[in-house]
Parts: sequence; structure tokens; C-alpha cells
Amino acid sequence: MNEEATLPLVLETMPSAIPGIDEIEILVIDDGSTDRTIEVARSYGVRHFVHHTRNMGLARSFRDGVEYALGVMGADIVVNTDGDNQYPQQMIGELVQPLLRGEADIAIGDRQTATIAHFSPFKKFMQRVGSQVVNFAAGTELPDAASGFRAYSRQALIRLNIVTQFSYCMETIIQAGNKRLKIASVPITTNPKTRESRLFTNIFQHMAKSGQAILRSYIMFKPHTIFTTLGVVLLIGGLIPFVRFLILNWMGAAGDHIQSLILGSSLLVGSLLSFALLVISDLLRTNRVLLEDTLQRIKELQYGADTAAAPAVRDLERLPDPGPLAAPEVRPVPVELQPESAGSARTTS
Repeated sequence: MNEEATLPLVLETMPSAIPGIDEIEILVIDDGSTDRTIEVARSYGVRHFVHHTRNMGLARSFRDGVEYALGVMGADIVVNTDGDNQYPQQMIGELVQPLLRGEADIAIGDRQTATIAHFSPFKKFMQRVGSQVVNFAAGTELPDAASGFRAYSRQALIRLNIVTQFSYCMETIIQAGNKRLKIASVPITTNPKTRESRLFTNIFQHMAKSGQAILRSYIMFKPHTIFTTLGVVLLIGGLIPFVRFLILNWMGAAGDHIQSLILGSSLLVGSLLSFALLVISDLLRTNRVLLEDTLQRIKELQYGADTAAAPAVRDLERLPDPGPLAAPEVRPVPVELQPESAGSARTTS
């Protein structure tokens, strides 16, 4: 949000040229800043801004920045970095290489958190656990799922839809993994810490909100796993008191074990509700897939996306010889510079 002090460090280290990229533009997302963030950016020659009159949060800032980069700037690749200078802008050229080579749709910088001096042992441990949970939900193998230093291809951004209000980092990975987008991990270093995080007050709040976002995204794509497991566990738990009551009754020692029947009935009702939710969530998932397919087509029309990769049936023998192929046009690559907190500035190269 307020990045007046650190923004010069970011802008001064932005690459002016990247092999394979024709043009680099910077987009700053001002998420309700109250200092001289915009004036500082303009003094460094930044021409593109997205301005929020009040703090809208990290996820909304990312989404608005993407819409501006694709719709106004016509970007082919969008790179996101933080305005607090956490990430090394000098490595943007390395970050985008998997996309330029056609090896990935998304590239994520691996901060190698085990080597970061200002991370406590507990934070390093939770970073590993969090990445493993995200990888399980997304079917990926990323060492640093929480890293915000990322490069997205145009087509990947068209297929992704941000719905969370907290942070897009986990959600985009889970979406990308389940939509079969290729994600590459690029080892990077990090700059010295400039300030405390504004995204959360403590690591436990971050864990709670991230866990909520991960669970929500996982249920969206794999409701069978959640509700089938829950339903089976409750079903088994509900049958045990009934079996116990029948055995005691057969032995003539049933007595007043009505509590077992009440507990068993409650668990069986919970199991029934879980299976009902499974049916409902599966129907909602089918509807969501159809809606996302429609939304993708709308975005392609809105942003003028290249749909050459769409399935088509052509009689190649009837097509005239096109002659030598011209070099493809590469539009500006936005690097979104976004302070790590909700409401930061974001750069587009």
C-alpha cells in the first residue's frame, strides 16, 4: 500500500531489456496508498497505474492489475513482484525463460526458504508444510508455493479466475494444477528484509487464512475426496454403536444403552448429509466448469487472445503454401509490482 521508501529500490533494479522480449512496461498497482508512492513511481518514468481509492486487498489488486495488463497493455507475459523489494528484480529475465521456451505456462520463483536468515525455524517448517499441502491439492511439486515472484503467460491468466479475498498465491496454484497448466519453479535469492509483512498480523493468522483458501479451492475441484471420505468415516462411526448395542442385546446385557443408539443415529445422519453434499457439490462443479469455459471464451474475445491453439479441423492439402513464416509479434510483457501486503504497488514489465 505505502511503498514510498522501498519503491525506488524496486524500480532501479528493473531490467531494461530481456532476451526474447521486445518491450518491457511497468504497471504500478496503488491499493489505497496515502503516501507519495504514485509520485515516486512517476519520477522513475512509470506510465501505467491502477488506482484504488481505498485498500481492496491483495487478491483484488492482482486481478485488477491482470485486467489492465491484458486489456490495456496487450501483454503476453505478466510478471508479479512486490513493492517492498523482497524479490530480486534482476532475475526477472531468468524467471520468464521457461515461458519463452514454451516449457511452462507459469513460473514461480523458489526463494529457497531454508536459506533465508530472517525466517525463524518455525516459519521455515510451516513454509514446507504449506507447500506440501498445496502440492497435494494441486498435484504439483513446487518447493515454494507461497512465493509471490511469478510470471504468467497470457493464456494462463485467461484461464485462471481469482475468487478469494485474501491472497491469490495458493488459489492460483491449485487452479492451475487442476486445469493442467504447466508450472515451473525457478531458484532465486531474496533481498534483505525492509519491513514487517502487512498481509497478516502474525503467522497463525496467515496459516488460518491460507488454510481456508486452500480448503475452499480443493473442494471446488475435488469434492469427491472430501465428502466421500467424511461420509464413510461418519458411516463407520455411526454403525459401531449399533453393532455394539446388538451384541449386548444378543448377550442379554443391552440394559440402558440408548445413548449409543442416539450417538450412532447422529453420526449416520451426518454421513447421509455428507453424501447429499457430495451430490450437490458435484453438480455445482459441473456447472462451474461450464461457466469457466464460457468465461474463458469471453476473455479471449475481450483481450483479443490468440486462439490458434484451439481445436480445429482443416484440410491441410488444400491450404496454399504460406511461404517463409514471419517472426511472431511479442507484445509488452507486464511485470506487476505489488507490495507484499494487501494494497501494494505492482509492476508490469
